[in-house]
Amino acid sequence: MTDEAELVAADDLAKRLRLLIDVVAAERGAEPTFTEIAAFLADRGVKISRSRWTYMVNGHRYVNDRKLFDGLAEYFDVEPAFIAGETGGATPERVSAQLDLVRAMRAARVKAYAARTLGDISPEALQAISRYLDKEFAQG
Repeated sequence: MTDEAELVAADDLAKRLRLLIDVVAAERGAEPTFTEIAAFLADRGVKISRSRWTYMVNGHRYVNDRKLFDGLAEYFDVEPAFIAGETGGATPERVSAQLDLVRAMRAARVKAYAARTLGDISPEALQAISRYLDKEFAQG
């Protein structure tokens, strides 16, 4: 695998992991912690360091560890093929069902931040920004 292909694979893995983290957060109201994930994996004989988790979630380095992927798949209740990004590893139904909620939550955070940051802004301008963000998140 070329360096460029490894970077693309690392970024794709990071996107899938962040999506799964967002789904768990939407389902239970809080993101899973590294400590929680590491303990779950350790119970299954899989070790992961905080630095490895960080570069996986941020897409900084390519990881191809089947045992780790199997453990993460079990934690997030998805097929290992989805974690690994394999062809045929379709987005799980549970994850797809949560995508709209996750997008809405992200949009709400961005809108709240924009409103706080911009301070005194006309209602019309705020509505225009809100419509733009809605459109962008709907495409995302």
